[in-house]
Amino acid sequence: QEPLVESGGGLVQAGSSLTLSCSDSRGSFRRSPMGWFRRAPGKEREFVAGIGWNGDTKDYADSVKGRCTISRDNTKNTITLEMNNLKAEDTAVYYCAATTVLWGSVRSDWSEYAYWGQGTQVTVFS
Repeated sequence: QEPLVESGGGLVQAGSSLTLSCSDSRGSFRRSPMGWFRRAPGKEREFVAGIGWNGDTKDYADSVKGRCTISRDNTKNTITLEMNNLKAEDTAVYYCAATTVLWGSVRSDWSEYAYWGQGTQVTVFS
């Protein structure tokens, strides 16, 4: 069983909202920073949002700031990414990721993330 499983992607119209979820099936990362990244066709992987182990620290890419909210529920071993006012440029495969830093604050550098989900496709049409 994969340690991180994303869900919630889909095909939506511009201006719509979507919520992505990531399940940490083994509860392995409830004490570690986690985050969301995305990769659009022909582009490099980019940071979208991150959250510290207890949810007290968060960070967002400038491209999604004000439109996205990341949260986590360590009792359910899940993190979510609520995305509003979606734009065509948000089209990408979205990946959930986890670090191995115990009790850590938010991380935004992909190189600090050791575990990755399989990804979920988000497609926004105009």
